[in-house]
Amino acid sequence: MSVYFLCLILFCIGLYCVLRKRNIIKIIIGLGIIEYAVNLFFVLIGYRAGGRAPILAKDQVVLNMVDPIPQALVLTAIVIGLATTALMVAIAIRIYEKFGTFDITKIRKLRG
Repeated sequence: MSVYFLCLILFCIGLYCVLRKRNIIKIIIGLGIIEYAVNLFFVLIGYRAGGRAPILAKDQVVLNMVDPIPQALVLTAIVIGLATTALMVAIAIRIYEKFGTFDITKIRKLRG
């Protein structure tokens, strides 16, 4: 149960970075921390203590097997997260080239 609590703490650290920081790079890092916390939580949900790999042979019965679906979801989420992080960094670099700062409070033209 303490591992789930540590996952929650990691998620809260990332959420703090996203909500309180004004530097675009720190916000991107906070989103990465949130993503890692969610992925870790999914892997922990599928874990079974003393469980076996989900590989079955003919006429084999396994009582305590690790759930493979969260593992597959996390692998997919890692790939998607990498692509979105690369896109966010590319946008941050373009903002820096145009405005000369990563501080979102100093960028007046982005206000809605």
